[in-house]
Amino acid sequence: MGDSAAVNGDKTERTVSEEVSRVVESAKLLQDSAYSMISTSSREEDSLRQRALTLNSTIRRLRSSIASSIEIGKLDSKEAEKLQEELCRASYMLNEGDTAAFVPNKFSGRFLRMFLGPINVHATRKDVKLKVKEEYNSFRDRTAFLFLFFPSLLLVLRSWMWNGCLPALPVQLYQAWLLFLYTGLALRENILRVNGSDIRPWWIYHHYFAMAMSLISLTWEIEREPNCAQKQKGVQLFLQWAIMQGVAMLLQNRYQRQRLYTRIAMGKARIMDVVWGETAGVEGQLWLLAPILFILQGFEAYVGMLLLKAALVGVVSEWQVITSGILLIIMAVGNFLNTMQILGAKSRFKAKMKKSKSKPELIGSHTL
Repeated sequence: MGDSAAVNGDKTERTVSEEVSRVVESAKLLQDSAYSMISTSSREEDSLRQRALTLNSTIRRLRSSIASSIEIGKLDSKEAEKLQEELCRASYMLNEGDTAAFVPNKFSGRFLRMFLGPINVHATRKDVKLKVKEEYNSFRDRTAFLFLFFPSLLLVLRSWMWNGCLPALPVQLYQAWLLFLYTGLALRENILRVNGSDIRPWWIYHHYFAMAMSLISLTWEIEREPNCAQKQKGVQLFLQWAIMQGVAMLLQNRYQRQRLYTRIAMGKARIMDVVWGETAGVEGQLWLLAPILFILQGFEAYVGMLLLKAALVGVVSEWQVITSGILLIIMAVGNFLNTMQILGAKSRFKAKMKKSKSKPELIGSHTL
């Protein structure tokens, strides 16, 4: 019995040892295959990048040559216009298509370099780009509810439990969360722009200002008694503004996301475009969303002016109050101007479309 058990033990040990050896050998082979694939892929990527660089330089040279030929009269203006359109088509495929990942002059910006270092965040695969976009949309959906929930909870507790006076810690925790939120949005939006999204630069700058305000407000001492209601008026107004901002974000996500997908399917928007502001709205949605956005912007400016007034009359004279008031006014004015630019562009586009549609009708009436 003892000899039999010893033999079985030796066989089991040899079997395990042989299996471990096979696993180690398989790992080595897999490592060699992965290294070979990465090396081949890297060489092919370098080759594509060099071809993209050469083609980009050729396009610039041909454009300059066409312009020079027109000046000296060697090229007809109509023919030159046709050639320029062909070059624009080639440039669009180079800079906006799948080859855009290999164009060396993609600029990630100082903000991304500050947080991520000098790395290339331009995705080479379309599925990776779409994953970045979907993660951004999911982040906005989650934070919109939190944007609405946190300030509502603070204001309710202020009335029910804290006798009309907000304690410092919950408000500062909320400001810390806002700093995380705006930093996350700014990082994601910069990455989306590098990967071909149409996010307007102002919205990213808006988040830079909001990050600065959230950071400054963390050092703002929230005083209670005496005269708590007056000293915390600015904080209370800011929380009310945050609730309105959450409502606007929910409306944008709810009413504009599906419209953007439709525009992409129709070829009127790029696949990496995202919903922000009112860039994807239609006329019926804008009648609902635009007034809410204007009210929100006006209330934001109002809160900023109240903070400045409180500092000027000596109620709360800290520098944080003054800076926060200025930042709120800057963001409100910037949001208003950007909204007006978008609405104006939409109006001009609609007028142009109506004019182009009326021409065939006019021609048809003359032929009859």
